Amino acid sequence: MTCRTASDVAKATRDMVLRGAPLIGCAAAFGLALAARRGRLRDVLAAAPLLRAARPTAVNLSHALDRMLVAARSGPEGTLGRRLAAAAEDYFREDLAANARMARLGARLLKKGSRVLTHCNAGALATAGIGTAVGVIRAGFLAGRVAHVYPCETRPYLQGSRLTLWELMRAGVPATLITDNMAAHLMKTERVDAVVVGSDRIAANADVCNKIGTYGLAVLARHHGIPFYVAAPSSTVDLSTPTGARIPIEERSEDEVLEVAGSPIAPRGARARHFAFDVTPHELVTAIVTERGVVAPADGPHLKRMLSSPRP
Repeated sequence: MTCRTASDVAKATRDMVLRGAPLIGCAAAFGLALAARRGRLRDVLAAAPLLRAARPTAVNLSHALDRMLVAARSGPEGTLGRRLAAAAEDYFREDLAANARMARLGARLLKKGSRVLTHCNAGALATAGIGTAVGVIRAGFLAGRVAHVYPCETRPYLQGSRLTLWELMRAGVPATLITDNMAAHLMKTERVDAVVVGSDRIAANADVCNKIGTYGLAVLARHHGIPFYVAAPSSTVDLSTPTGARIPIEERSEDEVLEVAGSPIAPRGARARHFAFDVTPHELVTAIVTERGVVAPADGPHLKRMLSSPRP
């Protein structure tokens, strides 16, 4: 899909042609740059709410738009197009660099030869670079710290089976797909050394919002004594949201639950719920890996201390 307007970018975001919190932010930045091509500030201001409404949960989207709007108002309309194109490129490069640093910092948390479980897709297909959680895993593999990966299929959209497994196979990382409801059995009967996931929004108290099913994995990890790591750039932290209870949870079409690739898997007339995300209480998180450092223990004071540290 080629996006030539901000409306195209909003539609691609809403329809999950592109997804992943960091990538949604990067796409929003480029969406405003497209809106600025005619050099009219009013076009940019009109496009911003359209893009902001595309996905309500991932805070990176609003973070990127707020940055771009500051750039839009910082000079004359005559340079608006060039200014916003440069700002979007800068935002993209920042995420690229953040991915690389998170990968290095996160890999150090894993012990040699770890067998790692992950959920959804937080890799190169969800970011500007190597990824957040998958970036940690790939860096860990290259450093000899990851021996095998178990990606959950991630119903109902199957990002784990369609995207994460594909990325791991392309990178040569040994991986075995499991259904979401196999995780407890795997943790109980075989060796799982760590769970590594991404995030779409982290509240001020360090509660973590991520793809639906993440909360359950955190509960299972705590019961089985398995470290639970979250990898996300600092742009995912939303200090204006005090706790995870205040994070808006997107509820998507029930058709995505009742069908797989357009084929019905439930009786005609059936109803379904489709919460796209859930919130993991910070008490269940072992550490949060950001490009500015590792937040451990994962709580509000340590999170704010990380955010006040100088950018690398």
